[in-house]
Amino acid sequence: MLHVAAFAIAGYSFLEARSGNKTFNPLMGETYECVREDRGWKFIAEQVSHHPPISACHCEAKNYVFWQDYRPRVKFWGRSIEVLPQGNVHLLLPLHGEHYVWSKATMCIHNVLSADSRWMDIYGEVDIVCNKMTCTLTFPRARSASDTKDEVFGVITDEHGQVVRQLFGKWNEALFCGTERKSAKCIWRMAALPDEHELYYGFTRFAIELNELDPALKALLPRTDTRFRPDQRALEEGRINDAETEKVRVEQMQRNRNKELEERGSKWTPAWFRKIEANDTWVANGKYWDARAHQFAHSNLVQLW
Repeated sequence: MLHVAAFAIAGYSFLEARSGNKTFNPLMGETYECVREDRGWKFIAEQVSHHPPISACHCEAKNYVFWQDYRPRVKFWGRSIEVLPQGNVHLLLPLHGEHYVWSKATMCIHNVLSADSRWMDIYGEVDIVCNKMTCTLTFPRARSASDTKDEVFGVITDEHGQVVRQLFGKWNEALFCGTERKSAKCIWRMAALPDEHELYYGFTRFAIELNELDPALKALLPRTDTRFRPDQRALEEGRINDAETEKVRVEQMQRNRNKELEERGSKWTPAWFRKIEANDTWVANGKYWDARAHQFAHSNLVQLW
């Protein structure tokens, strides 16, 4: 449970460096895969809904399976933007018979229109549940950029509700187990960001590599993969005008597809994920890697761009 709590917190650590940049909105049906044979895992994600926006992902390795669907609900308050993520995160450890489930905290970007005074806050409670154990992580809400910003506290309780571990730290720095910093054990510490990361959207070393497209990989990917997206590629290569033109074009194509579906009375069907109506979650349908082995010959994938 300690390491899962650290894993959950680490997911917020890079957000502050990226708070001044707006991401590309994924197109419905857009996908992304990442295969790391050197680390023994493979990952697939798909944009399964446009209104509301929902992204689903699935990662599997020998010793674990990870999946989630992410559906952000955004509120604009004039000088700040609040993002309330819906949906749960799942981590299955088959060898231990453990299935961890947790939600996500709220993110707020303050002074969003002012680059000099912009700052970000994470707040709320996150409950990580597995069998009869629970870890409750508390992210205090800061009143200002100089207040108790970035802090996180946590307790792990057993089946009787008794506290067995205490956690504290900062979500963009490190997490400790114990009651006092001098004697506490460091469970996780954030890795250093690359030099001049401010010029590269605050990307980590890992994130910088994700849009790389070499010839060997290009032959394996479906045409819906993000690395083929022309507006994103043009921006990466510094062709700003081309990026804007392509962005308008691909978004208009999406509107046209949605209009055609509406006129036919049809609904969009994701290629690689299915919805479980009973608990309103999205899970992988298990078809992606087999289709990949056959070069997506019979997948009938939509032309996104």
